[in-house]
Amino acid sequence: MSKISKFFKGGGSAASKGRGGPSPQEALARLRETEEMLSKKQEYLETRIERELTAARQHGTKNKRAALQALKRKKRYEKQLSQIDGTLSTIEFQREALENSHTNTEVLKNMGYAAQAMKKVHENM
Repeated sequence: MSKISKFFKGGGSAASKGRGGPSPQEALARLRETEEMLSKKQEYLETRIERELTAARQHGTKNKRAALQALKRKKRYEKQLSQIDGTLSTIEFQREALENSHTNTEVLKNMGYAAQAMKKVHENM
């Protein structure tokens, strides 16, 4: 198989080759890592916004061009911040849905196990 076809068909990792996808625990861990990374990016952008705002105030009416440039950068950072907010809310929703489905799966497994035990008890009667 050529390198290009391997690339487009996807080599896949060892974890995804086993059952067709990552385990719920792996997915939850990766979602949490992504949440942490985006939170750090949020903090960074908030400090940059504050810096640009103070720079715009410093330049004030003395250097309008520099003040406008600082305000434009501030607006760009605010746009990035709002995008990150949206992404974070989507990730949180996904993580909660994954946790709920994992819990439901475990409950169903345990209920099936209990049903088998009940059948065994009834057979012995």
